[in-house]
Order: sequence, then C-alpha cells, then structure tokens
Amino acid sequence: MSAPSSGTRTFHMIEAVAERLEGAPRQLRRRWSDEFKSQVVAEALEPGASVSAIAHRIGIRPSQLFAWRRDALDHAASQRSAGEVASARPAAPVIEVVIGDIVVRAGADVDEAHLQRVIRAVRSA
Repeated sequence: MSAPSSGTRTFHMIEAVAERLEGAPRQLRRRWSDEFKSQVVAEALEPGASVSAIAHRIGIRPSQLFAWRRDALDHAASQRSAGEVASARPAAPVIEVVIGDIVVRAGADVDEAHLQRVIRAVRSA
C-alpha cells in the first residue's frame, strides 16, 4: 500500500470544445465535378497510363479512380446497349498487376511465362 498523503489534492476541470478551424472545409467529403472526373477518367483510359500515378498526382486513392473508371465504362456500355453513342471507348480485357508504384498491364491473351519474366524484372529494378 502507498503511504497516505498529508497534503490536500486539487483538481482542475478542463473542457474541450471542438470548433471548425478557419478555412477548413465545411464538408467532410470532397465533391468532384462530373467534368473533372471525365477528364481524369479519359487520361486513365489512355494506353500505358498509370492509374496509381494519376491518382497520386491529383490527391486521391487509386481505388477511387478505378471506381470512377469502372462507372464510366459501365455507363458507356449501358449507352451502347441502348443504341446511343458512347463517349468512352470499351476496354479490352486487361490484366493489371500493381507492384509498389508500378502498374504492369498486359492483354488477357499474354503468355504466362512472359508475364512472369516481366514481373520478376520489375521487382528486381
């Protein structure tokens, strides 16, 4: 047991009140315009484009850009099925392998041994 204290103890009550900092956004979620999303998705659909690099450059997570791209392609597919002209081009079957900041894209018909050699080369670089 500890020895009894001979002095009196004082306690101070501290109240913390959260306030919005000046200049802080009023919303927790950012809102991106449809025009901005279209421009970024078009860039991500270019052959050889790195979705991860584009996302990093504009300050979002790659998964967000992949979702925007998927939504745009789904929308384009639904427009094509309805007979309307689609603005986004259809994506050929592609295998994407993310290794750190590098994205390796290959057609679905690529030789497995060749793809393995490419992945080993990227990892060793």
